[in-house]
Amino acid sequence: MGPRAAERSVTRHLSEPALTAAAVLATGFCAGLASGMHPGDLVVAEETRDPRGTVPCVGTELLGKEIARVLPGRTVHTGPLIGSDHVVRGPERSALRATGAIAVDMESAATLLGAVRAGGRPVAAVRVVVDAPEHELVRIGTVRGGISAFRVLRSVLPAFYEWHRSLSLPRR
Repeated sequence: MGPRAAERSVTRHLSEPALTAAAVLATGFCAGLASGMHPGDLVVAEETRDPRGTVPCVGTELLGKEIARVLPGRTVHTGPLIGSDHVVRGPERSALRATGAIAVDMESAATLLGAVRAGGRPVAAVRVVVDAPEHELVRIGTVRGGISAFRVLRSVLPAFYEWHRSLSLPRR
């Protein structure tokens, strides 16, 4: 968990010869920054950011459409996803929102940065909101929200497959 572990792990795995042309999709959970977001909403990153740089994501329009197809009625947000090295609460959430980011997590930016540094490849990030401005982690409903978010993430696997199929990757 966290940016250092994420980057270290993706860099180690992508150094394997069989994965030199692999696409990377960072998935998991995030904190929503925009008002009106709710636990269970999805975030499709247009780019990821952290203090070390910005990484544009590939195929975000397709990902958003596929997620809406496999989970009709589920809200999908698109925009910048910002990285943090800690859980974000209170006023810090507003400060990150002021940068234009719509969500924050601890691994996506580091994962995608590590992936593009390991070689040119398509990258993307999809996260499920577990905590939002009106629904912070400090509430007792967090456990229920976390279980629900995991189910949502598991349900979007077909969309991830379609994203991967749409990429022009070298055949092995």
